[in-house]
Amino acid sequence: MAKKLVTKILKRTVPILLLLAAGCAAPPVLPPKVEVPAEKVAPLQEVGWGEVDGWQSENPAWVMDAYLTSCRALRFRPRWKEVCSEAEELDADDAAAVRAYFESRFTPYRLRNPDGSDTGTITGYYVPDLEGSRHPSDDYPYPLYGVPDDLLVIDLDSVYPELAGYRLRGRLEGRRVVPYWRRDEIDAEEPPLRGEELFWVKDRVELFFLQIQGSGRINLDSGERIMVSYADQNGHPYRSIGKYLLDHGEMTRNQMSMQNIRAWARSHPQEIDGLLGENPSYVFFRELDPGFDTPPGALGVALTPMRSLAVDPRTVPLGAPVFLSTTWPNTTRPFQRLMVAQDTGGAIKGPVRADFFWGVGDEAGERAGRMKQQGRLWVLLPNEEESPGDGPPVAAK
Repeated sequence: MAKKLVTKILKRTVPILLLLAAGCAAPPVLPPKVEVPAEKVAPLQEVGWGEVDGWQSENPAWVMDAYLTSCRALRFRPRWKEVCSEAEELDADDAAAVRAYFESRFTPYRLRNPDGSDTGTITGYYVPDLEGSRHPSDDYPYPLYGVPDDLLVIDLDSVYPELAGYRLRGRLEGRRVVPYWRRDEIDAEEPPLRGEELFWVKDRVELFFLQIQGSGRINLDSGERIMVSYADQNGHPYRSIGKYLLDHGEMTRNQMSMQNIRAWARSHPQEIDGLLGENPSYVFFRELDPGFDTPPGALGVALTPMRSLAVDPRTVPLGAPVFLSTTWPNTTRPFQRLMVAQDTGGAIKGPVRADFFWGVGDEAGERAGRMKQQGRLWVLLPNEEESPGDGPPVAAK
């Protein structure tokens, strides 16, 4: 009752006070005119094959292994069932037949940003190699953790439908749920996750970059080679240590690359703790079954080097062929090829945004670490009438 009374009084008196103040003050300064933003465009625009930059010079047969791998997941979806069945009957070495298949069974859609532009950032990622062991030692002192038993993952959509897709991560402290341990706490001299180790590795900087990439290969001292993949994370936001080095004048924008960040860390061993601790996010891993040469992406199938692409699935359906037109890392030389959307990434947000999978090992890492180009994308969708749940809505031509 009292609260309603106070609100009623304020509603009556505040306008009077403002009028009195205006009478003894200088004329008010009008705010600048606010431009009404233009209406956002649809992210997918139907185009003809002649508008796909580089399509005629590409050999689409080279993507068939990756595409058929996608079909293992897509063949159960109504919109993709027929085109996947037909693809399995193709001679994958017959470039003309494969081109005819895509041009007759698919329609290309140009990806566009909300402002109507059609260029965006294309980065690269890879699977790093790390030296490791199943047991700690002076040679292998740094733990690679699995998902901790005390990590709580809270889905909010059952209580707050408007937050569907959002998850909170934390741990119990008495009866309270508190944020999970930050990176600097996990890496402390008395680590809170003792007993949760999967492996122990030789180099903590390489371990940090493994977490950035999300998957990697551990070359064990026993001679085994084990693939590990992202399983979960601690719930804290990712912060770029590259930006930190830029902001503190340790590196220029032109010098910025994964290789140079790694070199800086090795030349400043006393400052590694502080640098890595700037990123509170921490990734936990799972050991994959033997036989994986590359890790599975978000689609659930193994990634194909130089043919798999990480995309934003809110616009590009996972499994779909995507044509990429960009340039080779640090050059202006055209780089145009047919890819397959098989993965996602925390930093891959927006229609014209993609992460190019280069493969496994140091050579792939060299290219991935230097790739930050501008590029354009076209997603290829089957011609059939769209079925619910089979992909995002598209704009008219």
